[in-house]
Amino acid sequence: MPGLAGRELTEAWETAVAGSGLPLYQPVGRARGRVAFGAPLAADIAAERELADIVLTDLLPVWQVREAVSRCAPPGWRLVDLFDVWLGERSLAGQVVAADYRIELDGADASVVTAAAAALMAAVRLPRERQKGGGNVAYDLRPLIVRVTASSTDASVVVHARTRFDPVRGTGRPDEVVAALGDLGGTPLATASIVRERLLLADDPA
Repeated sequence: MPGLAGRELTEAWETAVAGSGLPLYQPVGRARGRVAFGAPLAADIAAERELADIVLTDLLPVWQVREAVSRCAPPGWRLVDLFDVWLGERSLAGQVVAADYRIELDGADASVVTAAAAALMAAVRLPRERQKGGGNVAYDLRPLIVRVTASSTDASVVVHARTRFDPVRGTGRPDEVVAALGDLGGTPLATASIVRERLLLADDPA
């Protein structure tokens, strides 16, 4: 469900889980138990199979936690799965290395987008600029892209992109991928919707 992002999204989940009846771990100085998402999510991006850490003070049966979280999930969200994680594991945010996006384009030509995707993957560098600290910063988008493909239906053109999360270079954003495709295709592309299909962790298969 798009609409909430950043701190607002975290607060919505923390408030919901606080009413679940689960024995939540509450850090000192915080009013609620902490819910930590794997990576920030923009307000205009929908999500599938997002990952979040929720810490409990007791070990409970999976069915009990599943029922509690399913009852309290914020509107538009649905629990898909639960995983018992070792407390000594690295933080979830520190394990995220990539993300898969499904981007539906508005009024695009399938042949142009397909050719642009091939050109993007063949490119050695993709110089671009992004806003940072009130100004523009030049960077190379290409190292942040794992793969980009395009497909079409009777109604639309869909771009599938996997982008990297790099601690030094930053993150490959889906809007920048669309902008790069537009530049390579010689015409700006309009986005109808963006879905982050999943986050990939360092130990996930490629």
